[in-house]
Amino acid sequence: MSDDHRQVEATGETVGEAKWAALRELEKLHPALDKAAVQFQVVAEGERGLLGVGYSPARVIASIDQDAVGEAVEETGSDLAGQVRDLVERICAGIGVRCRIEVVEDDEVLTATCSGSNLGLLIGKHGQTIDAIQYLVNAIVWRSRPDDRKDIVVDAAGYRERRRSALEALALRSAEEALATGSKIELEPMTAVERKTVHVRLKEVDGVETGSEGTEPNRFVVILPIG
Repeated sequence: MSDDHRQVEATGETVGEAKWAALRELEKLHPALDKAAVQFQVVAEGERGLLGVGYSPARVIASIDQDAVGEAVEETGSDLAGQVRDLVERICAGIGVRCRIEVVEDDEVLTATCSGSNLGLLIGKHGQTIDAIQYLVNAIVWRSRPDDRKDIVVDAAGYRERRRSALEALALRSAEEALATGSKIELEPMTAVERKTVHVRLKEVDGVETGSEGTEPNRFVVILPIG
């Protein structure tokens, strides 16, 4: 560690793990750290030994500018918020995305919003990566808190709002199909928040009703024609 506490070196089995470890060390020194301002230098990529026996660890150096160091502040929020922040930070570091994470929580849902550079990598094609991250975070939290479940949303660059618009369009198309065919339509598995978007949108459509089937986290909406 440098004398000015603005640079740390860390190791891990992978570069992603080494970056995450370095970031956590910097956060201990600077609780108000702007994570998006952290720069990483990969010293060694790491290498596994023959047939998996022995390895040389990956090594990285993480550094920050003086402007990114704020006054120490006390973290607020529930234990769940802290757990979700930690999970999202570790996953993002693992895939090589540096971002700031803002956590907002109410009685029904907790939203972790990522901001920074290279968010396209975080979102992925058709949202597949961010949906996978959201699924993973929910699965881990549900397993560790079976009696205290709350839906968790992971967002980046306004993706979820665009997703909401797409879900409403999907809901209307599916309702039209249900009316035209007289058959039940099953949608893809969705989070509780996304299912609610479909339910609310189709309450305004005559001739159909909606319900949910399946078990979390694979619960999905069904659309049924009535009458």
